[in-house]
Amino acid sequence: MSVETAGSPAKIEGKWSAFDALSGREVHDLLKLRQDVFVVEQDCAFGEIDGKDPEALHYFLLLPSGDIAGALRLFIGRGADRPSRIGRVVIAPECRGQKLGQRLMRDGIEKARALAPGAAIHLSAQAHLEGFYGELGFRTVSDIYLEDDIPHIDMVLAV
Repeated sequence: MSVETAGSPAKIEGKWSAFDALSGREVHDLLKLRQDVFVVEQDCAFGEIDGKDPEALHYFLLLPSGDIAGALRLFIGRGADRPSRIGRVVIAPECRGQKLGQRLMRDGIEKARALAPGAAIHLSAQAHLEGFYGELGFRTVSDIYLEDDIPHIDMVLAV
């Protein structure tokens, strides 16, 4: 799979969906991508299917072929006392290095702001990605901790 055709970037579409509106194929492809990256590639045996997907909005970056280039899930906040949360941010290995992570996150931030304008946005980041999220305006609010044996930090994007 390639995100370039004839020397120019392919048109990558963004798609938001509630979990219950996803097709069986979309659920399969999403869970397979997350398993391939978070469990297999990162060599981390953990319960990737955590039961929270039905509560989240899901965002996909889709290649013209329909393959998923990237995805995230968003839990909508309820104002100052309950922040929004972005998680399960993933880019397909063959689509990396083309700034799709930034697009994915900017689109997620925009949606969170639109649906919960008074809520901060939280995320639990793998510690080595602190700089990436920092460039998007997130600030670190915790010490490093282990989550499934991978160093993580909590980060917040203020209102």
